Amino acid sequence: MTVFIIMLMIVIIGYFLYKAYKNTTDIQINKIQIEPEPADQNPALSILHLSDLHLENISLTPSQLADKLKYEPVDMIALTGDFLDRKRTIPKLLPYLRVLHDMKPAYGIYAVLGNHDYVLKGQDLSDLITTLKQHDVHVLQNESESFSINGHVINVIGIDDDSTNRSNIPLAYKDVNQGTNVVLTHDPNIVLDMQGYTFDYLMAGHFHGGQICYPKAYHLAKMGKLARQNMIKGLHMHNKAPFYISEGLGQTGLNIRIGSRPEITFHQIPINSSKSA
Repeated sequence: MTVFIIMLMIVIIGYFLYKAYKNTTDIQINKIQIEPEPADQNPALSILHLSDLHLENISLTPSQLADKLKYEPVDMIALTGDFLDRKRTIPKLLPYLRVLHDMKPAYGIYAVLGNHDYVLKGQDLSDLITTLKQHDVHVLQNESESFSINGHVINVIGIDDDSTNRSNIPLAYKDVNQGTNVVLTHDPNIVLDMQGYTFDYLMAGHFHGGQICYPKAYHLAKMGKLARQNMIKGLHMHNKAPFYISEGLGQTGLNIRIGSRPEITFHQIPINSSKSA
């Protein structure tokens, strides 16, 4: 009987691990539309947001990603960190970047780095950044870039990873002029420290939607105030400004998900009425 029970437990555990792995292949495509003010006739900005690829543990191939994106034209692409954490994985990033490059977003691809990217040091980290830049990705480390749509200024502000104490909000905003402020960052907890620094929309990742929720992601409590408030995925508001936390595409630790799914997100955000000079 004891042997039978042990074998039964092994079968049950194996089944649940298999189901948890299969969850990593169930990619959710979510479309978020932020409604403009009633009298606002300004154009909207369409953004593809990908986060937390964790290429050591990802169940989406580059060709599958291309298939999911092929009918989705966007104005810009936002990548909010945690691409990988091992030097030998950098070549695996190349075909994913080619897929994004081939989308030809009119206003470019922008990225920030996450805590796992900073596991790389020295030349290895430089190689990751160089690889991104070689595929026309603008890597923002506490800095900003701007572009204009029909005379409306869009500021893309990259705040470096807060969980590794690399964020510098004043530096990131140093060259920002009046316009629509779109903030990219890895750790969403940064929103709690942005008093005096306005944003119209902020995108982040970091929490993986808990990745393993039983029924809540109690293990995320150490990852900051937002996690302790169970604000670990989806659309939220802070000081009347919207921010979005992606569940990410890859996994850390075991390549499994329970109570969460990988995510590709498309955002439509209104452009405010501030004009360029």
